[in-house]
Amino acid sequence: MAVFAPSPQLTVTVEELDGAPDVHVHAGGQGVWQSRMIDALGGRAVLCCALGGETGRVLRHLVGVDAEVRDVAARNGAYVHDRRDGRRDEVVRMPADALTRHELDDLYELMLVHGLRADVAILSGPDEDDVPVPHAVYERLTRDLGRHGTPVVVDLSGERLTRALAGGPAVIKVSHEEMVEDGLAKSDSLSDLADGCRELASGGARAVVVSRAADETLACLEGRLVLAESPDLTPVDTRGGGDSMTAGLAVGLAQGRSLEDAVKLGAAAGAINVTRHGLGSGSDGAVRELTGRVRLKPWEAS
Repeated sequence: MAVFAPSPQLTVTVEELDGAPDVHVHAGGQGVWQSRMIDALGGRAVLCCALGGETGRVLRHLVGVDAEVRDVAARNGAYVHDRRDGRRDEVVRMPADALTRHELDDLYELMLVHGLRADVAILSGPDEDDVPVPHAVYERLTRDLGRHGTPVVVDLSGERLTRALAGGPAVIKVSHEEMVEDGLAKSDSLSDLADGCRELASGGARAVVVSRAADETLACLEGRLVLAESPDLTPVDTRGGGDSMTAGLAVGLAQGRSLEDAVKLGAAAGAINVTRHGLGSGSDGAVRELTGRVRLKPWEAS
């Protein structure tokens, strides 16, 4: 699977271990977390990204998955989070720099080539406030990969999602908060989200999957609305659960599973991720065990 991650982040998280600070330094960002879970589930992710500056040089040693890299002058973003009191408090965040025209062209070409070779392509975004690449890149990649036979899964929001939708993705993954914030649903009520799902699916997507935090996942699968009920597990950190869900969906599609089974795998991957401190983490065995416990049921408006 080819994963588009235009600008991974350097993440520093401070936790507490036996009363002393415990510092963790990792590569992060949506595409990195998705790629990590893809590999955990037995797939093979190829992360297509740009790395530059001091942060980029450090990230090169931390990515931890197969990566195709365009070396750039633009710096990758970074953040420092403090979790010693159990909350995730942001101490500082440095945004990513925008890519130059030539850097952008090379990164687009890199993703296009590896996407065309892949069974499934995932388009992920940078941190929500970062704009390393123009939003139009998502429309171009979605259209160019899809018209040449690679199913495209988009996990985006805002203008990036709007542009990707114009390209005609095969699968759309979005959270219920993003649906409301982007004006795709009138509210976060199930009936309004279902209306928004149907509207998104009318553009030709085979599946629209809406994560709803601790509530059941809503999905429109080739016109049929279903709810996916995951096992109730005690969360450690809910951040990254949606990215793990996207990874599970993509792995299921790449393995030739039905849409229903791909949704179950995605729901299980998201559920196991929130029980762990690491984002995009979990074992294949644990996810497979939970997959058999995910229940799908039809949903119709009352």
